[in-house]
Amino acid sequence: MSNVYTIAVVVGSLRKESINRKVALALADLAPANLKLNIVEIGDLPLYNEDIDVSPPAAYSTFREQVASSDALLFVTPEYNRSVPAPLKNAIDVGSRPYGKSAWGGKPGAIISVSPGAIGGFGANHHLRQSLVFLDVPCMQQPEAYLGGAGSAFDEAGKLSESVKPFLQNFINAYAKWVEQYKKA
Repeated sequence: MSNVYTIAVVVGSLRKESINRKVALALADLAPANLKLNIVEIGDLPLYNEDIDVSPPAAYSTFREQVASSDALLFVTPEYNRSVPAPLKNAIDVGSRPYGKSAWGGKPGAIISVSPGAIGGFGANHHLRQSLVFLDVPCMQQPEAYLGGAGSAFDEAGKLSESVKPFLQNFINAYAKWVEQYKKA
C-alpha cells in the first residue's frame, strides 16, 4: 500500500471561476488514492516586503505553514506576458523567505500551464521552472503539461470535456508516480 501524500496546489489565477482553478479541481478528482490535493490560496498575500516580514502578516505565516506541511507541490498557472501572473510570483517570493527558511525546498513539484491560446502557456511553464530550480524544487520533467485551447476544456455546466480527461489523467498519474518515487528515495 502506498503512503498518502498531501499536495499543496498553487493556482496562478485569482478568479474563482478561472479555467486554471477548474483544472486544479479536476486534477483533484482524477488523482490516484495516494494523493490528497489541497489548493493553497494566494490571493490574500500582501506583496512581499522584507520590512513587514520582520513581524510577518498572518497571511504570510498561514501560507508558509500550508506549503511547508505539504509533501509535494503542484502548480497550475496561466500565462501572462510570457511569464507567470504576478500573484503567483509573489507567492513564490513569500514562501521562499525569510532567506534560508524556504517552505518550498526539497519538495517534488510539477507544473501544468493552462491557456485558451494555442501554445498552452509554454512561456509561463518554463519561466516557473527557472524559479523552482533556484528554490530546490525538483520538478517532474515528463510528461510536460501544456493545456492549450483550454476555453473548451469544460462545458457550460463546468463538466470536464471527455477529450481533455485522458490528458489530465495521464498527467496526474505520472505525477503520483513521481511523488512516490521521490519521497521513497
